[in-house]
Amino acid sequence: MAKSRGSGGSWRDRQERDPYVLSARRDGWRSRAVYKLEQIDQKERFIRPDIVCVDLGSAPGSWSQYITKRLKGRARIIAVDLLAMDALPEVDFVQGDFEDEEVFERLLESVGESGADLVLSDMAPNISGIRGVDQPRSMYLVELALDMARRVLKPGGSFVCKVFQGEGFDAFVVDARRSFERVRVMKPKASRTGSREVYLVARNFQLV
Repeated sequence: MAKSRGSGGSWRDRQERDPYVLSARRDGWRSRAVYKLEQIDQKERFIRPDIVCVDLGSAPGSWSQYITKRLKGRARIIAVDLLAMDALPEVDFVQGDFEDEEVFERLLESVGESGADLVLSDMAPNISGIRGVDQPRSMYLVELALDMARRVLKPGGSFVCKVFQGEGFDAFVVDARRSFERVRVMKPKASRTGSREVYLVARNFQLV
């Protein structure tokens, strides 16, 4: 999924000044988004050895990269994106739209009958700049991600997704609480201050 950007010059200038962008380049991470996952994990500790993880909207791959490095390879990750993604150790990449039946079946086959321990989603729509258009698109994506989590998670599993505050946000949080024992909304420091972006962290999946 495409990342949101402002006008070309201002976006490039902001990128060049962004301390997280500079740190990611220095430390060999694929994008600044890695620090969002790291900061969420430091508070929630949901990444543990030998997990099965589904990474939705994975490209360019910094979240999958973080998990493989954090666990020293002791994880099995199934990453999915419309865009191509360079290979990573311990990551089974499926390129395509997981709404497509063939892609979805490939994903399920990769996860296996035992299910996943963790579903991550950092998906975002292509941003038009029109809130009345962008917000419904973003809510559609997070609803798809929640549906996927309900399909593949083991009991007790966790779900983390990016969501934009606005119309539909409160109802989405209520919906997530129907399937998880604990739901928390967080804004990691690596999220830009002016962004409506937050992360929903749902723990202890309950079959209903």
